[in-house]
Amino acid sequence: MSDDKRPLLAIETAGANAMIAYFGAPDAGIDDQAASAVAACASALRAAAPCWLVDMVPSYGSLLVTYNPLEADPLTVRATLKRCAQGEATAGRVSQLVRLPVYYAPEAGPDLEALAERAKLSVAEVVSIHTETLYRVYAIGFAPGFAYLGEVDERIAAPRLATPRTKVPKGAVAIADRQTAVYPAPSPGGWNLIGRCPTPMFDPKAEPTMPVQSGDQVQFYAISREEYLALGGSL
Repeated sequence: MSDDKRPLLAIETAGANAMIAYFGAPDAGIDDQAASAVAACASALRAAAPCWLVDMVPSYGSLLVTYNPLEADPLTVRATLKRCAQGEATAGRVSQLVRLPVYYAPEAGPDLEALAERAKLSVAEVVSIHTETLYRVYAIGFAPGFAYLGEVDERIAAPRLATPRTKVPKGAVAIADRQTAVYPAPSPGGWNLIGRCPTPMFDPKAEPTMPVQSGDQVQFYAISREEYLALGGSL
């Protein structure tokens, strides 16, 4: 940790038109302070909206920035990133709490009962533990709208499946190790499926396109089968 209590910062070139800022110690693992710094930097850069900014990819402890080399040179991008990381840029978006409904049941989450049995808990206890925790959005990736949320209570943490499924349905709520997520679209996946969320996690025609951003907090709440279907869910 630096003297001013901000996470350690390193900015490196990541390609002909990209730079990556690393926050925190390299071996820190999942670090709330580093994750907060990543979110704050991304928010400040988003608010500053430099003309050269093409894309940002926040992760657990890093922020990858792609820029237009015709609009800015690497020194300019590096200096802007440093200002945003040090909190000197315009304050950005405030973190929000997003509540997501989930239909927890074996027909929606085929691994729910096995996960409960493995944890020596009832299905109701697994649902209670999953819904009582506030999860931070650490990163968005793998697919548009796929938010990595942590950390799951140790009692219901579960390793990835030995054999991934070739197709996980849209809206599937899943756990892998101490992470949880909602699959935004049908895709392959090896996480344990425990329920289904009817809220779209990515819509390219909506504004914003995703209900969550890095740095936000997510809380799940249980709904019935009827409520799930009424909210647009499918089985």
